[in-house]
Amino acid sequence: MARDSSAITYGTQYLAARLAAMGLTMFDVESNLRTAGAIGRLMYRIDRRHRERTLRHLALAFPDLSPAQADDLARRAFEHFIQLIVEVLHTPHAIHRDSWSRLITLRNIAPALEVLNAGKPAIMLTGHLGNWEVLGTLMAVLGYPCQAIARPIDNPYINRWLLGVREKRGMKIITKWDATDHMVGVLQSGGVLGFIADQNAGDKGLFVPFFGKLASTYKSIALLAISQEVPILCGYARRIGEGYRYEMGVQDVIRPADWAGRHDPLYYVTARYMRAIEDMIRLAPEQYLWMHRRWKSRPRHERQGKPMPDHLRRNLEELPWMDQQTLAGLSQPLQIM
Repeated sequence: MARDSSAITYGTQYLAARLAAMGLTMFDVESNLRTAGAIGRLMYRIDRRHRERTLRHLALAFPDLSPAQADDLARRAFEHFIQLIVEVLHTPHAIHRDSWSRLITLRNIAPALEVLNAGKPAIMLTGHLGNWEVLGTLMAVLGYPCQAIARPIDNPYINRWLLGVREKRGMKIITKWDATDHMVGVLQSGGVLGFIADQNAGDKGLFVPFFGKLASTYKSIALLAISQEVPILCGYARRIGEGYRYEMGVQDVIRPADWAGRHDPLYYVTARYMRAIEDMIRLAPEQYLWMHRRWKSRPRHERQGKPMPDHLRRNLEELPWMDQQTLAGLSQPLQIM
């Protein structure tokens, strides 16, 4: 009986999702984006919990914002979130060999192309910034398909539908669970592995700087890169101007030579790619998922009310871009609600 109930629930959710998608894509993409923006503004007014969380996170990342500036930025982030749904549904149809050059501007991609054109394995990562689906789709259209790691959606019908949408242009999705052997196999066969790398990793994650605060980050990406000796390409796709127009850029390329000889290469690589993601976000902070609880988990010394341990302080001090003011801020405990 419970199984039948779940099937009915999943089926109802799937039907509602397909009808919503139909409503959001029934007109041209520019009209749909305007409609999505209006829905986002409405959500900002009525969704108090996520609005307040977004404002708290913006205050942490940009403490110099006035209340009016923070409110405007948070509202635009909500607009972007709904517009992102429209763009995900439009992307497989909009981006193809004949259209991409009209829709997408490339920025500083030569370092990444040097790696990809050599036919070598690589890890490509981004954050919850702009439209990560555009990034993966364009790479596939340009002849550099990647296999992206993603968490499966609980509803199997919606999950199957969205997988079909996402894989339409050649990007392959790997479900997160039990994927370690598959990921190693992709790299060992010379493939490209894609991650969205800014999720909170829990109390046992690696705590590295993110907007001047320690943020829990998964170790797996750096471990893969170091163990397989492959470069990490840090890139993004962000909306520019009105309508369906994007800039795709590369913020940093982290090569094996960069971490060779480091006291703690795992910490260095993780901190460096999170720094790249932060720099990407600063290009378009209104296109980041600020409602995500990035700083939810706290390091053990903060939870226990103790000073920062020596090994963590040493790792921070050895980051080439670290300065004393930032280090002092990282040493302060963070109160997250």
